[in-house]
Amino acid sequence: MSERLAAQLGFLIEADKLKRIARANVLMDGSRRENSAEHSWHLALWAMIFEDEAAGADMDRVLPMCLVHDLLEIDSGDHPDHLDHPAGEVADRDARATARHFGLLPADQGSGLRALWEEFEAGETPEARFVRRLDHAQPVLQELGNPAQTDSDRDVLRGLLTTGRTAALHESWPDLHRHAMALLDRNGARPPEPLAARLRFLAEADRLKTILRGTTIFDGSRRENSAEHSWHLALFAHLLGEHAARPADTRRALRMLVLHDLVEIDAGDAPIHGDHDPAEQEAKEQRAADRLYGLLPGDQGQALRRLWDEFEAAETDDAVFAKSIDRVQPVMANLECGGGTWISYAVDREKLDRRVGDKVRRGAPALWQALTPRIDAWFAAA
Repeated sequence: MSERLAAQLGFLIEADKLKRIARANVLMDGSRRENSAEHSWHLALWAMIFEDEAAGADMDRVLPMCLVHDLLEIDSGDHPDHLDHPAGEVADRDARATARHFGLLPADQGSGLRALWEEFEAGETPEARFVRRLDHAQPVLQELGNPAQTDSDRDVLRGLLTTGRTAALHESWPDLHRHAMALLDRNGARPPEPLAARLRFLAEADRLKTILRGTTIFDGSRRENSAEHSWHLALFAHLLGEHAARPADTRRALRMLVLHDLVEIDAGDAPIHGDHDPAEQEAKEQRAADRLYGLLPGDQGQALRRLWDEFEAAETDDAVFAKSIDRVQPVMANLECGGGTWISYAVDREKLDRRVGDKVRRGAPALWQALTPRIDAWFAAA
């Protein structure tokens, strides 16, 4: 394994810890607090859905910004806006975290992601302003959907919407701000289209955070959910495109990976080593795609459905690369946690190579080659 690839994979392993950082806001069903990795995935999806609100921003910079904007919370934790935080302490923690995390990457990629994070923090470019606007809106809309909302929760939300950071949406995104206030006041007012359809889709997408996969997060402490998995894959795609077997547009692959598991909201996860009928699972996923992308305005839903169909067909260079990323990340999870699903599904080396290795080699052979010594060592010792 080259030093460059080792550094890239080391960064991605460390990034997995973002899945353990709990935020102040809850999922829309109120079942638990959201974590920062799945929040970052949802923010990227919001950006794709509201691309026409981006006011000249470059979406190929917006989406990676969504992926990394909260990465430093691995070290510094979440900072809810309705609570006081000593500015000096936060700045010191962020400075140390910035040097540590982005320093794990090769210099060119580390400096690039660090610049993107600093740009988000400064909030001055069109890209940063757009992402920050989404980052203000998404948690509030989630909390407003919580069926177990308390009076105290509502007081916090009213403060955010009237005098806090989300109050700025009154000027920058008036339709969404009016809708949020209508939900808070429970006056029954409905938002205009296409805002209403897009918010219904994004609310439905929130359910992906409750879909548990066969694999665990990298420390083995719990099963991974499909939303945080999608965030991790998008970050993989952004950083590992140079290792694609054929030239791939990693910007399109990233978008595919943000979308690729949405159908599991209806169809559920089908572990690669599990015992399921592939034809039956495919039929479930096609029905799910019909329903979910059908929630969006016609042209937009059709465009995203075509992108998902392209990923599923795995015929274009972009889709083949994206599929290889989808296969290699769970392998890394199993290596990090001591075997994981290889133990629970009684996977042998030949089965792993046939079901996973072939697909990774097709799209990113250098990744499989790099992991092979660790894979061989694990199975030799098992």
